[in-house]
Amino acid sequence: MDFGFNLQPSSAVNLDKVDLDIYRRLLSTDPDAATCMACGSCSATCTASEWSGMSVRRVLNDLQRGKVNDARKMLSACMLCGKCTMVCPRGINTRHIILTLCRILDDKEGRL
Repeated sequence: MDFGFNLQPSSAVNLDKVDLDIYRRLLSTDPDAATCMACGSCSATCTASEWSGMSVRRVLNDLQRGKVNDARKMLSACMLCGKCTMVCPRGINTRHIILTLCRILDDKEGRL
């Protein structure tokens, strides 16, 4: 019998098994990333978010959950316009965080 929907696998993340190496490297280079309160101001003003779903908040969240590939896709959509940095209530230099993350990810892949 068709009920019109499919069951999806659980999206729960086992935080005991998540590799936080990239997030820890980010924090050692740019400790401001830990002060993000995930308010969403950066996402609301992002020019690229309308078409690509780019969100600094979501990138940090994905890194904390071990979803490095999802974070990498969003980082590639960033236009580095700096609007997110201007509206951050905590004064986080989100642009610097994005550039640092790109450098860390490139270094991990051996491209640097």
